[in-house]
Amino acid sequence: MIKCVIWDLDNTLLAGVYLEDEHPACDPLLARVLGDLASRGILQAIASKNPPEAADYAARLLGHEFAAVRCDWAAKSAAVGSIVAELGLQPQEAAFVDDDAMERAQVAFTLPDVVVLEPRDMADAATWPQFSPPVITEEARRRGELYLQRRARHAEAKAFGGSVAEFLRYSRTAVRIAPAGPADLARLHELSVRTHQFNSSGVEVTADDFAKLLAAPDQQVITVRLSDKFGDDGIVGGCVLATARWRMPLLMMSCRALGRGVIDALLTWACATAREAGASQLVVPCVINSRNVPLRVALTSAGFRASNDTGDTGGTKTPRTADYIRLLDQPLPDLPEWVTW
Repeated sequence: MIKCVIWDLDNTLLAGVYLEDEHPACDPLLARVLGDLASRGILQAIASKNPPEAADYAARLLGHEFAAVRCDWAAKSAAVGSIVAELGLQPQEAAFVDDDAMERAQVAFTLPDVVVLEPRDMADAATWPQFSPPVITEEARRRGELYLQRRARHAEAKAFGGSVAEFLRYSRTAVRIAPAGPADLARLHELSVRTHQFNSSGVEVTADDFAKLLAAPDQQVITVRLSDKFGDDGIVGGCVLATARWRMPLLMMSCRALGRGVIDALLTWACATAREAGASQLVVPCVINSRNVPLRVALTSAGFRASNDTGDTGGTKTPRTADYIRLLDQPLPDLPEWVTW
């Protein structure tokens, strides 16, 4: 799925050149495409060889706040790569739109996984599967707003003089861990599709599959909600607990929750819940791939250790997996006061 479209300005989003034309209008077709894609939860960004005020001008003209902006005279590939990193995306999750063939070629050569398009491609591209999420939740419709909140949070965190824990408390962070209900299934499905860095199974789980798990007596489907003084992120993660053997066959978390104490809180809560039920260990089966390294680092930091490393390492059909095991006779960290369940 394409998660972000990165636009050039001159003769692309703008029907003219910012520094040459007096108050150039926006391109009406591309403005409609941008609005349509944003309503699907696809982020919008700007990479343009212009002064920074050009992005402010485009934002006012289009009535849209962009999730990330790079307006300078550096190589477009540097701008695109910087935006991808800022938003926590993989290159294949971004599309770049520019009228200049040389700029497109330079980005395509330097960042071959980025989808590079001409402005005239965009009307058709909006109908492609890569730009058409299978489900559009309220969190998806608000994704651009959530990334603006993220930008404000990062800026204030950078200026904050205390520790991460102190900043989370200062920001009035609130994490709510709770059983899922029928109204949460679409969002859980969306997380299974969109989340790769923090996804233990690497497999899409449909809303119907989650409904079956919800009805199973030996399965717990859990949601995690997150908010702070900057805004309400809604459901940012979840897991499935198989209580017969105390295994967690699915653990997933949005990258928006990264660095905000959420994954640690969920793992601590799950371990405490299993221990209270008499379990001696909690097991998280985890696929081993290049994209979920952050999840595996988080599991290790929470005291889980990998064992039973199985599967193929040569890229054939059987994925490589490992069981991450946490022994529950060892001390667990205290949950912060801003975590409730």
